[in-house]
Amino acid sequence: MPDQAVLRGEKEYANRASADPFLRALADGGFQVGELVRAYYRHQEETVMINEVDYSRAEYMTTELLQKDSIILFEPAFSFKNLFMRADILKKEGNTLRLIEVKAKSYDSAKVVSFLSKNGSVSPDWLLYLLDVAFQVYVLKKAMPGYAVKPYLMMPDKSAKCPTNGMNQRIRIKRLPDGKGVEIYIKLTEEDLSERILVEVSVDEAVRAILKDKVNKLHRLFDGKSIEEVIALMADYYEKGEKVKPQPGARYQRCEFHAEEGELEAGLRCGFRECWRESFGLTNDDFDRPTILELWNFRKKDELISEGRWRMEDVTERDIPREKGKTRGLTTSERQWLQIEKTLSGDTSPHIDKEGLKGEMLSWKFPLHFIDFETAMVAVPFNEGRHPYETIAFQFSHHVVERDGSVRHAGQFIETRPGVFPNYEFVRALKGELEKDEGTIFKYGAHENTCLNLITAQLLEDPRPPADAQELVSFIREITETRSLETREKVAGPRNMVDMLELVKKYCYHPAARGSNSVKAVLPAVLEGSPYLQEFYGKPIYGAEGGVKSSNFKDWTWVVKENGHVRDPYSLLPKIFEDLDEEKTRDFLIAYEEIHEGGAAAMAWCKMQFSDMTDDEREAIARALLKYCELDTLAMVMIYQGWADAIRR
Repeated sequence: MPDQAVLRGEKEYANRASADPFLRALADGGFQVGELVRAYYRHQEETVMINEVDYSRAEYMTTELLQKDSIILFEPAFSFKNLFMRADILKKEGNTLRLIEVKAKSYDSAKVVSFLSKNGSVSPDWLLYLLDVAFQVYVLKKAMPGYAVKPYLMMPDKSAKCPTNGMNQRIRIKRLPDGKGVEIYIKLTEEDLSERILVEVSVDEAVRAILKDKVNKLHRLFDGKSIEEVIALMADYYEKGEKVKPQPGARYQRCEFHAEEGELEAGLRCGFRECWRESFGLTNDDFDRPTILELWNFRKKDELISEGRWRMEDVTERDIPREKGKTRGLTTSERQWLQIEKTLSGDTSPHIDKEGLKGEMLSWKFPLHFIDFETAMVAVPFNEGRHPYETIAFQFSHHVVERDGSVRHAGQFIETRPGVFPNYEFVRALKGELEKDEGTIFKYGAHENTCLNLITAQLLEDPRPPADAQELVSFIREITETRSLETREKVAGPRNMVDMLELVKKYCYHPAARGSNSVKAVLPAVLEGSPYLQEFYGKPIYGAEGGVKSSNFKDWTWVVKENGHVRDPYSLLPKIFEDLDEEKTRDFLIAYEEIHEGGAAAMAWCKMQFSDMTDDEREAIARALLKYCELDTLAMVMIYQGWADAIRR
């Protein structure tokens, strides 16, 4: 968001994205991509890295080195008036400057990818990346008049194949001896660099379009201005340390500067509140009123906010016409109006369509199986023949509910060894868990189905498939759905997984979830409204002898009340290094303490792949991953139990 750029360096603001910038970079493989690009160029030509941090010194070194007729510079520095930029890579060839911006965003060279829409404007999918390049081109042309500037993006190519095994693990990180940072070191071989998995793509046409056209839709402040005027305006705001006038909209529901109550009490400022207060003159009391940002699946948020209608009470039937469905379950508009009416009336009781759920349950076969996967996508593949950003399924959890209502954690899988491609063993283990009976299988969302279909493609395209490839493919097709290549219609296997997320959308609404249908929002709401679940899980029976069987917990209590309300079970997960003393954890690479959501799980697992860490750290992370994933499938079981109890009552 342009109006939030100044806040990112201000420590007095609460910041959802401030946990650890280095860890965030790991999520998309950014640091490995950057190191691999440099290795490609160093492998073939003379290069120089501008390591100088001081702006003036870095620019002086750049100017001196560019006296040569041809040279490749990493991190060269340029300035023009009050503008300063550092390029990832600059390749000088006579009077031509090739500006290469390295991004971890995936690109498929086998497909026709257009950076421009049909009307000639820049594609929204690429806009932020290309604005970055356009700014660099603008400064470079001003700083180096007389040179032809040719801009490129360098990105992982999803069509390329990794030439070797273990390349990912040869670009590594380790903690510095002083414990205050990390260093990257590479041990890439000649064979690793023999075939490029990154592709250099010209973006000259798109950048020219940006530099030529007026800027629109990014921010009202910019509309109708040239990119040169926008750059000058933003530079002036930045130099003065002023915020750009806010432009509230639907994107603010993901605002990283939204302070929680505890953070406000601790003295942190809330950027979200400041922006809305400035735009609409709101008081602190106004922020306790429900807004349309919470309204589920409402596509007209920006339209209403631009009219000054930001409260939920401002929504009319012209905005959301009431529509009844032709089949069982809530329509989108019925669910939206259910949320509006319950919210405005203060009705905290859940809506549960007992007849609808009961009708669904009649088709289910016991024992019931609840599964959840943890996956990652890495830019630099682990193994020969694998593509950048292929799905890696490194973990699953599996709970079972019997006809008599008994629950057990039935099994799990995790692969933490560096460089091991886990997908085929993952499916074998899952097959072993699920093929013992014909019980109904449950997922929560599309992720598990998508993941298994991607592994099917890997098995079918593998030039050296495992001996049991056809068995694994048959198993996957039995429990998933896909689209027919001929008709594009969905084709479901005879034991296709039931999506609990779709059941929530059709038959249940919990006001406490505040419009969210994610398992992490629905679970606390279900627990809050279910005396049965509170009684059952309010005792230390989980992982206890004679209680609920668990693989990773012992004598655990999942329902804990605080100020009269049930705490979110995910907040009860133990800290990663809870069992280790502080002296042992001082030099650990993992800078955060908990794994409470899928993104953190993927980052922690990726960190285990290419980091020099102690056995204690590695084992502690593996234990935390197992506990987190087990709770994910237990959460699904709890939601099912809440439904079953509601139907019985």
